Order: sequence, then C-alpha cells, then structure tokens
Amino acid sequence: MPLYQFFAKGGIMMIPLILCSFLAVVILVERLIALRKIRINSRTFVLQVKNLLLRNRIDEAIALSKQTPGPIAAITKAGLVKHTKPREEIKDSIESAARTQIFHLEKNLGILGTVAAIAPLIGFLGTVTGMIKAFMEIQLRGGNVDAGVLAGGIWEALITTAFGLSIGIPALIFYNWLLGKVEFHVQEMRESSGELLDMLLEKEDQDEHRSLT
Repeated sequence: MPLYQFFAKGGIMMIPLILCSFLAVVILVERLIALRKIRINSRTFVLQVKNLLLRNRIDEAIALSKQTPGPIAAITKAGLVKHTKPREEIKDSIESAARTQIFHLEKNLGILGTVAAIAPLIGFLGTVTGMIKAFMEIQLRGGNVDAGVLAGGIWEALITTAFGLSIGIPALIFYNWLLGKVEFHVQEMRESSGELLDMLLEKEDQDEHRSLT
C-alpha cells in the first residue's frame, strides 16, 4: 500500500500526528544546532580569564568573553563588566545572566516534551473514533459482516495508535537526552560562575589592600 493511502486510512487524526512529528523534528534539529554552537572547553576558558585577571588585564578578559560562544562566557562577561561595583551588584549581575542563559538552554524543550506526551494520546483517540465508526458500520449492516470486513476496520483504526507511539517514543527519548545536556551545561555554569565570583572578590580585596598600603 502506498504511504499516502496508509495515512488516509488512519483518518483525520493523522493530520495532528503529522504536525506533531514535523514539530518534534524541527525542535530537535534546532536544539542540536544550538547546543553545538555553545560547545567550548569551559575549563580552559576559565583558566584564561583567571590568568588575565591575575595580570589585571580586565579589558582583555571582557573581550575574550565577548568572542567566546556559550552561556559560561556570557555569565563571565556579565560579572567582568561589573568588576568595579560592590559585591552584591556583581553577584546579582552573574545570577541574572545565569537565569537568562538557562532560559535560552531550555528553549522549546517544553514543546518537545508536550509532543512526546500528546502524540500517543492523539493516536489512541484516533483508534477509539475509528473503532466507533467500525462498529457503527456493523450496526448499520445489521451485523451481517464477515471477519475480513471487521478485521479491516480494526487495523485501520489501529494505524493512528501505531503512528502516535512511533512519534511519542523517540520524542520522549530525545527530550530526556536534551534535558540531560541542559543540566550538564547548567552545572558547568554554576561551577564557573562560582569561580568567577571568587576571583572577582579576591581581586577586589587585593585592590582594597593595595589602596590602604
């Protein structure tokens, strides 16, 4: 059976299922590209920034943060541009930048999780409506149907369930995989922001000590 006929047999519920599959693929590709762009060696970057701070080359550290992609660099830049401000203001700037980066990292993941949840449900709904139509047809014929007609109605009704599960299962797998990637980046951000804050506060203490002496 040609693919378009197979879809046609599934009924009107195949339309939202096809839309769900398209949406899941688009979000997956977009998130993979986004995560690939921010992939850097965070440990090397933090060491570079620390080395520049130790040599009091703040402007170079800020320039490095601007040139480096990813959430860690964005958080670092937010803290560095406030290096002359009070401690609380530096901390607030870093935390605000971290919240923004987490929002960007989690972009569209909720939609992918929703697709993973509703695709099988739409499939089940299509099966239920298909079975209702099949038994209505049996009633209209006064029960005079053979096993072939009955089996045909049932397998047509089950198409949507199969299609819904074939969307929902991969979508759920990729959703959890992407969520794990996001959590990894968030943990990196927490560690790096903590190190950055310590470095900036240490530098501030050193500057205060020099001014007093």
